[in-house]
Amino acid sequence: MIPVSAENKKIEELSAEEVLQKFDKESNKREMTGVWDKIISAICILFAIFQLYTATFGVLDAHLQRAIHLAFGFLLIFLLYPARKSWSRNKMHPLDVAFALVGAASALYLVVNYQELVLRAGMNNETDFIVGLIGTLMVFEAARRVVGWPMIIVAFCFMLYAFLGPYIPGIMAHRGVEVQEMFDHLYFTTEGIFGTPMGVSSTFIYLFILFGAYLEATGLGKFFIDLANAIAGWAAGGPAKVAVLSSGLMGTVSGSSVGNVAGTGAFTIPMMKKLGYRPAFAGAVEAAASTGGQLMPPVMGAAAFLMAEFVGVPYFDVVKAAVIPAMLYYIGVWLGVHYEAKKFGLKGTPRDQLPKFGALFMEKGHLAIPLVVIVYLLVSGYTPMRAALAAIALTIICASLRKSTRISFGQIIQGLIDGSKGVLGVLIACATAGIIIGVVTKTGVGLKVATALLDLAGGQLLPAMFFTMITSLILGMGVPTTANYVITSTIAAPALVQMNVPVLAAHMFAFYFGIVADVTPPVALAAYAGAGIAGANPMRTGVIAAKLAIAAFIVPYIFVLAPELLMINATPLTITYSAVTAIIGMWGASMAMIGFCQNLLNLPQRLMFLVGGICMIIPGTLTDAIGIGLIAVAYLWQRTNKVKGAVKQEEDL
Repeated sequence: MIPVSAENKKIEELSAEEVLQKFDKESNKREMTGVWDKIISAICILFAIFQLYTATFGVLDAHLQRAIHLAFGFLLIFLLYPARKSWSRNKMHPLDVAFALVGAASALYLVVNYQELVLRAGMNNETDFIVGLIGTLMVFEAARRVVGWPMIIVAFCFMLYAFLGPYIPGIMAHRGVEVQEMFDHLYFTTEGIFGTPMGVSSTFIYLFILFGAYLEATGLGKFFIDLANAIAGWAAGGPAKVAVLSSGLMGTVSGSSVGNVAGTGAFTIPMMKKLGYRPAFAGAVEAAASTGGQLMPPVMGAAAFLMAEFVGVPYFDVVKAAVIPAMLYYIGVWLGVHYEAKKFGLKGTPRDQLPKFGALFMEKGHLAIPLVVIVYLLVSGYTPMRAALAAIALTIICASLRKSTRISFGQIIQGLIDGSKGVLGVLIACATAGIIIGVVTKTGVGLKVATALLDLAGGQLLPAMFFTMITSLILGMGVPTTANYVITSTIAAPALVQMNVPVLAAHMFAFYFGIVADVTPPVALAAYAGAGIAGANPMRTGVIAAKLAIAAFIVPYIFVLAPELLMINATPLTITYSAVTAIIGMWGASMAMIGFCQNLLNLPQRLMFLVGGICMIIPGTLTDAIGIGLIAVAYLWQRTNKVKGAVKQEEDL
């Protein structure tokens, strides 16, 4: 995390790998050779076999499935991630081996003693308490290594709240929780560490991450970038539009904003700078586009599966609800990029330097078949687990259709290894989120926060939405997607639910603002990662990224006020009408943010486009009429009164 004091400093231009290691702790792991490489690879393969076997023949009892999943996670995390930043990344430290064995043993204790624990039915003894304490501490330490301090601080504060309840004044006070009672609750029930988030991680999420690993092995990421180049590379501001399009496509299977920035940004940011984009804007485009990937169905950074479980609706309902808001988000970013290019006269890449769409699709289009099939299977009513299994098999089969994309047996094995390593960040984030859920279920703090927010808002919906937004932005700072959703949905969303907002809309609202924290200064990790590749000022990049992501600050308010945008109790006509008016509104708001339409906007024109755009996005015939009137007048004013003079570079502050 970059401190605020760094905002006026330039940082050196970094490679994609360096960016991942600097801003994404999950990527800063050991790269071993020799015996330790074989041991770690064997553990990864066994982990994958366990997950595939249980997915195929039926998952174990909840506690067993989740405990074995966590045991594998502990082994790999402590062996792959050194305890200290200064320790070697190509040598194994004995302390990390000890942590791995202790962590795995604490999880396997539940497996070995499962029958006895069930028969005792919560009558835990002192040994159980010690194991629960050690296991919980192992979760904190593993999260510190992989996820980072923000998540640890949040979970630790919740633990303190559980113990200090009687000493807290006002509405937030509670009777307090005894130490042994707390750790027994966290470790030996399915309402703590082994709760719903770990359940989803040990079933759906692992398979989708394994699916993503095989898609990456086929070269799908490069195909998406080439496809985006063929579609939009020639247009005004072509490389920036390529960044938006390719990041949106990668977002369908990606689980990390920062990882997406490093993956596609390594190609797109240098292209944008070469074209003439300012470094800060180039980094901001990639950051905003990559962050949107966490909002893009069907995976939504793995949060879609958790949302279905928490809200109690079919997985497809979550995916369906996320489609229009995600499209509005990307339309907003695309329009911002377009008008920035028009503003500074930035051209696209010559067509003769770009791949041909037809030839590209004929050569590599088959790589996208598994994505189409998995969406079809999910729509058809298949469980996410079955759909993911079928998609994994289909990915290997489809890749074999052409020699240039064929996956060898060695790559199939490597896919198992990569999938097991790739799930570690989500796994331990879900375990840590379970600590937070455990405290919430034990103390009722979720309802207390909701009540406090409602009191602060005076019982009015709009102020309640604003305070929920601020809460979600703060809780989402520096926290990975899955944990982000768990925290915001547990603490922030109940305030809206109490105001009769549909549960899915309330959860989606909190989730959106938790995710957009990745591009909201001062802790805008995705923006800082983009700045690292672009060699730009991190804080300025974050400010520009937040402007480009304007849709993420507006659309959640709209789908709470007009749930038809989430396809809740809506007809095709109302969905279409709401979507069209929202798109027109995004057009107006984007021009206002960039300050350009046909020419530079003066202040009155900018305000008219902004107010008109917001009115168009707000549901209602009157607001739509006001909005279209303001946008039309501002547009005609632009056409008839051209602003003279050359466009000058301006500071985006």
